[in-house]
Amino acid sequence: MIDSARTKRYTEVKSNRQMLLSFLLMAIGIIAISSMVVVGFSQTPTQVTTGGMSEKGLFLIGAGIAAGLASCGAGIGLGTASAAAIGAIAEKPEMLGRTLLFVVLIEAIAIYGLAMFFIIYSRI
Repeated sequence: MIDSARTKRYTEVKSNRQMLLSFLLMAIGIIAISSMVVVGFSQTPTQVTTGGMSEKGLFLIGAGIAAGLASCGAGIGLGTASAAAIGAIAEKPEMLGRTLLFVVLIEAIAIYGLAMFFIIYSRI
């Protein structure tokens, strides 16, 4: 009984560490990609508008916001919907088709955000 409690505690700590490590690696990756984009676009001269910001910069900010918010929303939705779908499939295996449809529809939101990114990016 004591061994099972220790094992359970160890797996909880291990999963928390893995989650923290994956979040940290994701943040480092996002920062690295963002800095590469900034360095790449800072090399090219742009025309400055009256407000002090270039039109190209505003397009890039809009594209980044569109893709980022769509991806974050889809990620949160997928996390909750997938957990509920697994629970429903465990109780009723015939629910697989419906739950898979819900998960795919949520994933489409991220694809729409990525499409908007490319549409906005193509106007530069």
